[in-house]
Amino acid sequence: MNKVAKVIIPIAVAAAAATACTNKTTLSGIDPKAFEGEYDGKNTELYVLTNDKGMEVCVTNFGGRIVSVVVPDAQGQPKDVVLGFDSIKGYLDSDINFGAAIGRYGNRIANGRFTLDGTEYVLFQNNGTNCLHGGKVGYDRRMFDLIEQGKNFVKLGLLDPDGCESFPGNLQVAITYTVGDDNSLHLKYEGQTDAPTVFNPTNHSYFNLNADGSKDILDCTLYINSDLYTPTDESQIPTGELAPVEGTVFDFTAAKALSVGLDDPDDVQMQIGQGWDHNWVLNTKGDIKVLAAELYSPKTGIAMDIYSSEPGLQVYSGNFINGEVGKGGVAYVRRSAICLETQHYPDSPNKEDFPSTVLRPGEKFESETIYAFSVKK
Repeated sequence: MNKVAKVIIPIAVAAAAATACTNKTTLSGIDPKAFEGEYDGKNTELYVLTNDKGMEVCVTNFGGRIVSVVVPDAQGQPKDVVLGFDSIKGYLDSDINFGAAIGRYGNRIANGRFTLDGTEYVLFQNNGTNCLHGGKVGYDRRMFDLIEQGKNFVKLGLLDPDGCESFPGNLQVAITYTVGDDNSLHLKYEGQTDAPTVFNPTNHSYFNLNADGSKDILDCTLYINSDLYTPTDESQIPTGELAPVEGTVFDFTAAKALSVGLDDPDDVQMQIGQGWDHNWVLNTKGDIKVLAAELYSPKTGIAMDIYSSEPGLQVYSGNFINGEVGKGGVAYVRRSAICLETQHYPDSPNKEDFPSTVLRPGEKFESETIYAFSVKK
């Protein structure tokens, strides 16, 4: 049973009704009223962030989810470049993590257990024998509180109580979503705890720079600033090895189409995940000013550059998208999107040589990722 915890780090929670969007429709065609509802005793809302350059981002407080990201294409036309649903009901009824905030621990923890300071914690096994994305009820299924909002940003927070999903420590979490003047989306994560714990938040947006979820995106190109990746065993847990990408289907040191090597029958790693579902070791050394990756669509001319303070990047090639009916009634086909999740490495609590995800009382966790959009003509 989960423990009931008191809030240990006070935050000023604004009235959601005063700041939620009241426009009739967004640039992506979403009616904000379709996000008005109730879940877990709290009102669900849609927050709309804009700049003066034609960019719009919609976020809901259910799961801290990014609902839409609209940016201009090479012809100046607005395009929604993430998959999702156009009502809160779509998200409540689906178990796919479209646009979701992920925590307490993004990615997999082997056998649903880890030991911290001599105490073993046994987690819910929701991915075979592993704990994935925080367990049975991760942040993707929790209600966030509105802390603050302006024209181009919204800050959401939640208390992740001690014992919830068997993780230790009352963890106060905040995520700030900001639309920059340069058509960039900034995600800033913050966390503080009253007991030693592990924390590895990320976002699970499904990017489709072609802006058409009815077709795959295998013509899009990807560059990753990485010479190493973390191979996995058959249960998709890293073996602990940092393997060179050179000469493998994991080599994105030069941009290449996603179709190249995706279904290589001779690569055991690709058979395990039925495509890419792996962590790359970034060369950026946590410097957010250094390019980590770039995704590009030759159809729309839209490019997305990724910068992050995180050491790793999980690439998931949409291997299990299977006809979900999303925004505009479009049935999303397999590999109609790609997830690019900045993170610490999977199973870090059980791998001493991996960068640590331990957070202790008195420390403040801070992490930032930037998705910067532009066009190439």
